[in-house]
Amino acid sequence: RQPLSPCVAGERLCSTEEATAGSGTYTRHGFIFSSLAGCLERTNEDSELPVVSVVRDSESQLLPNVGAVVTCKVCSINSRFAKVHILYVGSTPLKSTFRGTIRREDIRATEKDKVEVYKSFRPSDIVLAKVISLGDAQSNYLLSTAENELGVVVARSEAGVQMVPISWCEMQCPRTHTKEFRKVARVQPQFLQT
Repeated sequence: RQPLSPCVAGERLCSTEEATAGSGTYTRHGFIFSSLAGCLERTNEDSELPVVSVVRDSESQLLPNVGAVVTCKVCSINSRFAKVHILYVGSTPLKSTFRGTIRREDIRATEKDKVEVYKSFRPSDIVLAKVISLGDAQSNYLLSTAENELGVVVARSEAGVQMVPISWCEMQCPRTHTKEFRKVARVQPQFLQT
């Protein structure tokens, strides 16, 4: 493990023939690029190729990795996807927010062709999702809510009241008793944060 030179986001680090892409990097057209500003680090982990990673200079910033469960807030929706800001990785709050996208086909595991984004999420919903890919240079993470445990955990009704889940696809306002469609998460106790 030898820390190397500082690098900037989007910088071309080396070819994929020389190393394997680690955290803080992405590959495109046979090259490994830095996805954030930080220090280049090469580690040899028993494989034939070293792993190239980029770590933040100041107290290494936690990054959403593929497979991580993240808590995010929905910013906007359209017919094809929901745009979100990632706020937590597991139970750790992030120092800076990352942008993410939940595509229509990644909302549910079944009947993907029948999924409607506006019946799954609304702006300002708090959602549990899983990182499925590190996305592109705009650091847009691709997220999925296809598992039962993933989906909307906190939503406010039009009356501004926190809604209560009544099924896997509906939440209800306790004040007005209006029902709204959501992709509701069956929350596991370890993800509940008071």
